[in-house]
Amino acid sequence: MAKNTDKNSYTIIFAIVMVLVVGSILAGLAQGLRSTIKQNERFEKMQNILYAMGVNDNEGDGDVNFIPTKTVEADFNKYVKKQLVIQGTDVSEDKEAFLIDLNKEKEKAKDPSYKRRLPLFVGEKEGETFYVIPVRGKGLWDAIWGFIAIDKDFVVQGVFFDHKGETPGLGGEIKQRYFMDDFTGEHILSGEAFEGITVAKGNNDPLNKDKDDNEVDALAGATITGDGVTAMIKKDMRMYLPYLKTLKQ
Repeated sequence: MAKNTDKNSYTIIFAIVMVLVVGSILAGLAQGLRSTIKQNERFEKMQNILYAMGVNDNEGDGDVNFIPTKTVEADFNKYVKKQLVIQGTDVSEDKEAFLIDLNKEKEKAKDPSYKRRLPLFVGEKEGETFYVIPVRGKGLWDAIWGFIAIDKDFVVQGVFFDHKGETPGLGGEIKQRYFMDDFTGEHILSGEAFEGITVAKGNNDPLNKDKDDNEVDALAGATITGDGVTAMIKKDMRMYLPYLKTLKQ
């Protein structure tokens, strides 16, 4: 006797079976790829930190090319001499500080008794020392983040920014070379006071020749994303000031 496949019950049962089968397959793939995903996340963070230090494969003026994954771990170990974790007044070395989740640390810090762990990367390139600070904030649509490399005089030596869901051609431009390069040479202090860097819509220095004004030119049509970049720089870099000021002593 042939089955009546026109019944609603058959359709429902078939859909349930397919969901279970497909779900099981996807779960199995995710489990099998977990180690690869974790490894790629490690490599990506290494690439981003090195990029902020100026260690990359850029060739043309507009390139944003990272060190390839096949060599990034060796290059990271070559250029990043120390990975520090700052927790209150305590400073310790941790070879996997770059894996600290800034978002989770922010949530934990809602407990007043918890001291947030702040990762800091000390790098050396061509005889110069870099202090690379991770930052994380909110753009127009979702999370934005980056790494900012400064020297002992609090002058920016390079940055890398990225985002989860900013608008292409507008806020998404924060990861483009022409925007990121504007930060190089900017001071994060104004005299002895911390000022950070403002992404300024009314900036009167569109060619960014003034490196003492604590400003870079805003992205057209991306005011909220630019404000998010400003806020995350000022908020997150301020937390590192007590340690950074010891470098001048």
